[in-house]
Amino acid sequence: MLDNLNWWEIGALLLLALLIFGDRLPTVIGDGLRLLRNLRRMATNATGDLSRELGTDIQLEDLHPKAFIRKHLLSEEDEAAIRKPLQGVYDNLRADIKGVHGELKDVAAAADI
Repeated sequence: MLDNLNWWEIGALLLLALLIFGDRLPTVIGDGLRLLRNLRRMATNATGDLSRELGTDIQLEDLHPKAFIRKHLLSEEDEAAIRKPLQGVYDNLRADIKGVHGELKDVAAAADI
């Protein structure tokens, strides 16, 4: 989440938070952490309730609609039947891309005299 911030930007944000909240900053941080813990607990309880109601083991990642359908509604045969028409197109496209990649390598090697 904060991967694109450097240390100076993080320091500036902390200084800004200190200026805005002053001596209430520890209380605000505690309230934020408490809210985060409550949200995590609610998500865990919701997945537990869904698992119990559906009779299967559901993880939080499984709640994405595509992953849910793939894991709980489609059998392996159904998924293979859905993928089969597109597999030929995928294989052809992959072969074309490999060909273009090889040609680009040859051009790069020729230009690197």
